[in-house]
Amino acid sequence: MGWNTEKGPRIAFLGTGAQGASIAADFAAAGLDVTFIDQWPAHIEAIRKNGITVNLPKRSFNVAVPALHLCQVAEVKVPFDLVFIVMKAYDTKWAAELIKSVLADDGLVVGLQNGMTHEDIAGVVGRERTIGAVIEIASNMWTPGITNRQNDVDESWFALGALDPKTQPRVEAVAKILRNSGRVEVMEDIKSAKWMKLVVNAAELIPSSIVNLPLNDAARFPGMLEVMRLAGYEAMQAAQADGASIIPIIGMPPVTSNHPERYVDAIFDEVLKTFSKPDTLVTSLQDWRKGRRAEVREVNGWVVDILKAHGRSSPMNQRVVEMALEIEKGLRTADPANAKELQATYHEITRT
Repeated sequence: MGWNTEKGPRIAFLGTGAQGASIAADFAAAGLDVTFIDQWPAHIEAIRKNGITVNLPKRSFNVAVPALHLCQVAEVKVPFDLVFIVMKAYDTKWAAELIKSVLADDGLVVGLQNGMTHEDIAGVVGRERTIGAVIEIASNMWTPGITNRQNDVDESWFALGALDPKTQPRVEAVAKILRNSGRVEVMEDIKSAKWMKLVVNAAELIPSSIVNLPLNDAARFPGMLEVMRLAGYEAMQAAQADGASIIPIIGMPPVTSNHPERYVDAIFDEVLKTFSKPDTLVTSLQDWRKGRRAEVREVNGWVVDILKAHGRSSPMNQRVVEMALEIEKGLRTADPANAKELQATYHEITRT
């Protein structure tokens, strides 16, 4: 692999919010050489003063780590061997451009993100230096320097796979490092794995945010489970239209049925059962409560765009996108009352 130091590769986490901070903290606690880089100034200053604190369901820990503001990337003298981008999907291209200048010639970039960001990363640093990834952890962050992770290492799951077949032999070394933070599967078909995650994200993230409820509460809200599943069914149609295969993720058993909708139901149920706690707020709803944009176009909007490119429609996802963008423009409030409009769309679709 070419790691030249006793502590292994020089690692950077570009994006140390709720997810990135907890994973990077696991690396630091394991004695790895890891640097935090983030765009929230108060967060970086808090880490420098007090270290990073990770609160887990049954334990907490704190570790001191080097932390850089974005502007300080230009001051990095020794390039990084391994970079994990844990930014919002819509920030991927500029984040990859930022880190490219301090990436070793044989360095690797891993996109631990929602959406199909691996191609954006590859477009900047090259396919041979890009590793696609899937992440399944529930976390939240409201206070600088403190992240709250709802799944400990034994409940956290990742998948990794190279875009360039020539790079695939290097993936296991990255997986070994990432296993400090959870279960890791190395996959040959990372595109399909990322699509399967996008399928369940399309069902859960923005729909539950629109009704302003924790994920489990949203799924139990009258009529919402059907809405969410239909968004997932359309996403699976988009995945298959884009050439993805139905493959197991998040530790599920091998697929025994080629029934797309049955698989969507199974993976959604697994997320609700294993990875979602009673108070879990999806990342999109956390974004909205912080006054930030969510990954609307990068998840549900991606479904709409892919199916449109194949001459097909996705009316449930289209309505989800429309309502979400109205919320982001201040024309609508995220509220359980929005369920009625989503349900009306569902009934219109299923009657035709």
